[in-house]
This record gives sequence, structure tokens and C-alpha cells, in this order.
Amino acid sequence: MSSSHFVFRFLGAIWRGANGLRKVLHLFLMLFLFLMFLGVLSGETPHLIPQRAALYVQPVGSLVEQVAGNPYDRAVAELTDNATPQTLVSDVVEALDYAAADDRIEVVHLELSALGGAGLSKLQRVAKAMARFRESGKRIIASADFYSQQGYYLAAHADEVYMHPEGIVYLQGYGAYRNYFKDAIDLLRIDWNVFKVGTHKSFVEPYTRMDMSPEDRDSRTRLIEQFWSMYEDDVVAARGLPEGAVNDYSQNLVDYVASANGDISQAALDRGLVDDLLGRAELREVFQGYVGVDEDDESMYPAVSFTQYLGQMRLLGGDRIKSENVAVIVAAGDILDGSQPPGVIGGDSTAMLLRRALTDESVKALVLRVDSPGGSVFASEVISQEIEALQEAGKPVVASMGSVAASGGYWISVVADRVIASPATVTGSIGIFGMVPTFQRTLEAVGVATDGVGTTPWSGELRSDREMGQHTKQLFQMVIEDGYNDFISGVAENRELDKNYVDSIGQGQVWTGNDAFENGLVDQLGDIDDAVVAAAELAGLAEGEYGRKLIEKKLTSTEQMILDLLTVARIAGIDPAAFVSAPTQIEVFAYRVQELLSSVSRFNDPKGVYSHCFCELN
Repeated sequence: MSSSHFVFRFLGAIWRGANGLRKVLHLFLMLFLFLMFLGVLSGETPHLIPQRAALYVQPVGSLVEQVAGNPYDRAVAELTDNATPQTLVSDVVEALDYAAADDRIEVVHLELSALGGAGLSKLQRVAKAMARFRESGKRIIASADFYSQQGYYLAAHADEVYMHPEGIVYLQGYGAYRNYFKDAIDLLRIDWNVFKVGTHKSFVEPYTRMDMSPEDRDSRTRLIEQFWSMYEDDVVAARGLPEGAVNDYSQNLVDYVASANGDISQAALDRGLVDDLLGRAELREVFQGYVGVDEDDESMYPAVSFTQYLGQMRLLGGDRIKSENVAVIVAAGDILDGSQPPGVIGGDSTAMLLRRALTDESVKALVLRVDSPGGSVFASEVISQEIEALQEAGKPVVASMGSVAASGGYWISVVADRVIASPATVTGSIGIFGMVPTFQRTLEAVGVATDGVGTTPWSGELRSDREMGQHTKQLFQMVIEDGYNDFISGVAENRELDKNYVDSIGQGQVWTGNDAFENGLVDQLGDIDDAVVAAAELAGLAEGEYGRKLIEKKLTSTEQMILDLLTVARIAGIDPAAFVSAPTQIEVFAYRVQELLSSVSRFNDPKGVYSHCFCELN
């Protein structure tokens, strides 16, 4: 037998063995899927909506325009109960709108204990949907163990408001606070080179001061006073309270609690903020009075969660997409260069979504829903150019501002054919900055020096271990000033305003939507529904003849298959979370540190030029 013949036989045996192993593994996989399928069949049937039921609406975490994170990673995290709590404001609104016309839903139970942060404009949007539901003749009953300021805003728009006897209504008002690091930077001998244009451009202040500048203090004071006034007016009107009652409760909380013998929940009841203090069993009895007793559990009332209800109604209601559509693209989060996951606006990834709208023949107009404090100037310009390409193709674009559309968020909005803001939108902040820290003095303190040679004055200038030269500082400042000039020139051109006037309302100043409308920075006040109507009108689409098409990043077929398998496994009783280890304390600490540093470290503009607003109100 020749040696070559032996080799071929040997390789053939390996192949046959590998092929046999493949078949065995395939058999095991099919058996596994079959067993899971049997488990699903033998398990509980899908929950059907009772003929008389309460819609259980429990927003968890922050109310957001777009859930953050890669869709696949987030879906896996949700299956393993490891996702950051977030609730889409559009999901809550859509569920309430479906329920208003559904005879099976007789009452809404709005449970607000788990609601975290939410911008006032998002709360107003939900409150508007609540009003539409109540117009159907049905009631909304709100409850919570603890009412945050955001939660109480929604509760005030309900028909009845209940709280646990040990609960609290905590209305802290609005504030703008941040940490300042100049002394720490000096202590560490870091040279934090800052370049900016705008007397009120306060994003860089923590690195150059130890307190809020007078200009920023005036701007923030004007902003938070307007927000608090809007909040109070809305709650007082919805709840039927005496004028000034909300502010009075907050300002004199200690006195009211003292008069209630230290019982803070009783103080809220005495001031008319809640209708009654009820424990869990008493609250269940309230809902049993509306929809009866649950057939499977006599201690409960028949109910369906809004997420489950929404999923079923979307399947039954069919697609809202038609042959002619207004597309909606959500641009939420900081603006960064490159491709970014949802919850962050990537120059390239958002541009790709805009190009999908451009090439989709069924899309006749676009609404860009902006909820962003800004970021990279380069990425903002990339996005703006794609918006202009849509306009050149005859597809009008309407910018719809959410809670925040400032700095870069305003940059990508102002190029639209029409700009619509909520009265509670934070916008403006027209200004530019750049920051480049160097650490040569820090290194010198521990005995490290840097030296070398270069062919031009720019050689080694952007090294973090060398002092920045005056010519480099001069160049950076010129680039920043040119960026600011481009910004105000673009606003002046698109808004048909005098450039000097734009400069006077620019300089980094922040405005509410009301202010922005008066200053000419936006065209009208309204919400995303108003923006869709405006886009349809600009495109010449007749009312009722067009659909609404959400354009967003989708899962790949492979990712969807994996998620489907995990979902089936979970239904069959196999918990995917069992295969995921909990993070260690060190990992949790590292994540928190990363979050703290991300406000600066994540920025990646190619020129280091940013238009970002410190817009957080808390």
C-alpha cells in the first residue's frame, strides 16, 4: 500500500468521523428544540385579555424616546433580567390610545412606584394620552408606594390618586447642580487647555472653575423657574388644587409634616395631593369594584400589563405602514462620530437611517425626533448633510424636539423645513468648545520628562505628555471661532434671521421651547403628532391617506433566531439568566467609574470640536 493511499484513507476517516459528529450534534439540537416545543405546548397558554379588565400600566425606570444599547445586546439583557430599566414613552401612549377604544378595558391602573427620571415634555405627552383615554368615559386610577416628582405629575392627571400609608409625595422642584474639578486638576498638575466661544457656554466650566459662573447661574435660574412654573400650573389645573398649592407644599413641607404629627403621607393627604392612603389589599378592592374578581385568583382583579396588551394589539391592529408614509427617525442621546448604538446619535449610523428614508419610495416626508444635548460638531454636520439630501430629493423634513434639543441637537434640527418644540423643551445653547488636557507637569512630579525632535512646529504638539505651544492654542481657538461662525451663520440662513441677532441669542444661552418660539429659533409649539401632521402637509399628503413608518436599527436574521431560541427556552422553563454570572463588586465599581468619566472620555470628534449643552435638570 502506498503512503499516499494511506494518507487519503486516513483523511477520509477523519472526514467521516467529523461528519458523523455533525449529524449527532444536529440530532441533539433537533431533540433539544423538540423538547422545548413540547414544554411550550404543555405549559401555560398565552394570556388572553379578559372581557372585563384593567390595563396595568407600570412605567419602569426612565421614560425615554429610544431605549439605549445595541438591540441584540439589550434583548439578551432583558431575557436575563439584566437590562437597564427604561420605558418607551411611545409605548405608554400607544397602549392608552388602543385601550380608549377597547370595550374590554374598563379602567387603567397607573402604578408609578417604579418610575424614574422623565423630562417634562415626555410627561406632558403621556398626560395628553391620559386625557384622550378619559374622554372615552373610562377612569384612570393612580397608585404608588412613593411618588417621585415625575410620578406625581402623571398621577395628578388621573381620576383617583392613592398612596400607601407609609408613602411619600416628594416634590423637590427643579435644579441644576454639577461637580467642579479645577482644584483637583491643579492639584494633579494637569494643564486643561480649553477653547470656546459663548459667554454662557458652561459645559467647560467644571474644568476651569470651582463654582457656577454668574452668566450660567442667570441662565439656569431662568430655565428652572420656567420649568417649575409649568409643572405647578399643569398639576394644579389637573388636580383642581388652589393656585400655588404645589409650591406651597414644597416650601412648607416641614411645617405640614409637623402638623400631621410627623406623618408625611398624612401631610400629602391633608393638602389634597392624594385622595386616600390605601394598603395593597385595600387598593385591590378598589379595582375589584370596577372589573370584578379575577377567575384564577379571587384576591386579585382581572388585569393585563400594558406591554403584553400592546404586543397583542399591534398584532391584531396590523401595520400602520401604507403605500405613502411619513417616516420617523429618533435621534436620542449624545452626538458622537462614527456608528453608535441606539441611545447615542452616531454620525454614520444616523446618516445610514436617513439614507434608508431617502431611498425608500414609500417615504414621502420625514420627522426627525431629536432628544439630544449635542456633542460632536463633525457628526452633527454629517447628519445635517443627509437631511439636506432628503430635502433636495423632494422629501420635506420636520424636526420634532423632545425634552432636549440643544447645541448639536439644535444644529441637526435647524436645517429642517420646519422646527417644532414642546413648551418644556430645553433648546438653544448655540456655542462651540474644545478641550485638550496635557499631563507633562504631572509626569515631571514623579520624575518623567519628555524630549525629542521634529520636522515642523506641529511635530509632537498633540502629545498628552507635552505642553501645548502657543501656536497650537492659537490654531485651536481659530478653529473653534470658525465653528461658531458656521453655527450662527447656519441658524441665520435656515431661520431667515439676522446673523448678529442670532449671535445675541446664541453665546451658549439655553432657552425653553416657549422662549425659543418667541426668539424665532423654532416655528411652532407642539409634540411629535403635530410634527407628523406638519410633515404630511408639506409633502401634500391627504389626511388619513398616509401611514407612519419608524426607521430604526433592526436585528439581523441570526440575532433574531438566537433570541427566538432563548425566548422559547424561557417559556419552556429554562431560565437564560442561569447561564449568566452576576457582576462582581469590582465590576460594578468599574462600571460606575466609567459612567462618571464618560461625559468627557466618550467624545470622539476628529477635530476635537464640540457643541454640547449642560442641560440636565434634577
